[in-house]
Amino acid sequence: MSSGSQKLGRTIVIDAEGAILGRLATYIAKALQEGFKVYVINAEKSVVSGERLRVIEGYKVWLKIKTLRNPQKRSPKRPRSPESIIKKTVRGMLPKNFLKGYDALTRLKVYVGVPDDLKSKKAIKLTAADSSRLGRDYVSLGEIARSLGWKG
Repeated sequence: MSSGSQKLGRTIVIDAEGAILGRLATYIAKALQEGFKVYVINAEKSVVSGERLRVIEGYKVWLKIKTLRNPQKRSPKRPRSPESIIKKTVRGMLPKNFLKGYDALTRLKVYVGVPDDLKSKKAIKLTAADSSRLGRDYVSLGEIARSLGWKG
């Protein structure tokens, strides 16, 4: 057996509270490519760097963009919940046209809050992605999602 099949059984539980979204996503994408199964908890408490209104308006711009074929009828599905925003961010960092990128994304589970089955497991906090290095200009992913229409 190859060493890749032996790694599939390992899991990582990541606490996203106070973690910068981009740095968190790069760590998650790398772990998924190495064969780990990754659980992300407290997704709504992760942060995006930048001025609050500017970041929220940047996300709202994506909601207005429609398709060229028939813009009155359909538009692409845009993520609105914190779970789907994190998944979409990680998906952009994985190989696009290969089965290994799809397989890696299936090993990712993202939760708002902490589910009961993961309360007993020890979650790691990423010090490299801590929001204390940003200063004061950042906005939580929960705030962004609520402004986009998330009702959680």
